[in-house]
Amino acid sequence: MNNRNLLTDNPALYEARFPDTERLAGRWTEECLRTHGSGARVLDIGCGTGRDAAHLHTAGRTVTGADLSDAMLRYAARHHPGPRHVRADLRRFDLGAGAFDAVVCLDSALLYCRTDAELDGFLASCHRALALGGLLVAEMRNGAYFLGRAHVTAAPATHAFTHEGVTYRSVTRLRVDPAARLLHRSRAWTTDDGAPPVEQRSAWRLLLPDELRRTITEAGFEVLALHDGPGPRTDPAWCEGDAPTGTTAGDRLHLVARRTAPHA
Repeated sequence: MNNRNLLTDNPALYEARFPDTERLAGRWTEECLRTHGSGARVLDIGCGTGRDAAHLHTAGRTVTGADLSDAMLRYAARHHPGPRHVRADLRRFDLGAGAFDAVVCLDSALLYCRTDAELDGFLASCHRALALGGLLVAEMRNGAYFLGRAHVTAAPATHAFTHEGVTYRSVTRLRVDPAARLLHRSRAWTTDDGAPPVEQRSAWRLLLPDELRRTITEAGFEVLALHDGPGPRTDPAWCEGDAPTGTTAGDRLHLVARRTAPHA
């Protein structure tokens, strides 16, 4: 069985597997930026296929989409034009001091910072990239929901979809490693076109809400909002005008923070 990231290597498949025809993620992000008075210059770090960055561009913002995947960046430039696209590693990047009024990091991309050093690198990079008063907007899985919940991760999840005449079937298994504070995911893919099976593996850091708040504050930010929903990937999903729950127990966390401290 091949071990590669089928969806990252094939961005069209990513969008077929995780459609967002209503642009919920982009709309939710734009509302966060408007609500908290962001300026126009936005960095979408870990932009993936680029559809959220493109939505922010159509909303009138000057957007840079950054990702480590060349395949994603090529796809974004071709299928979701408007933003500038650059290659950058979210764990440590330098795209200019004070160059942005907001940094956006969606769909648990922040949790690929699996160590304290990597998370510190991400936050220091965001702090450097933001103008004073700039916003950090992030959306991610909630460590408090998964840690100690073995029953949540016991049963595999199956899914199937068809793209360009080929049916793709996946079996996804999640496993919590409490000692390492990681959520491991394995996803096995098979297709009906005779291609060999593919297994992709990844892991996210599990951050507790209080831990996230403390880390963000120590990095020179003021936390303006931290809640479990509603958001673009909650059930029920967010829609315009929804107020945050004020709770942090659900399976997603939504963060808005403002850069307050001057650059070191």
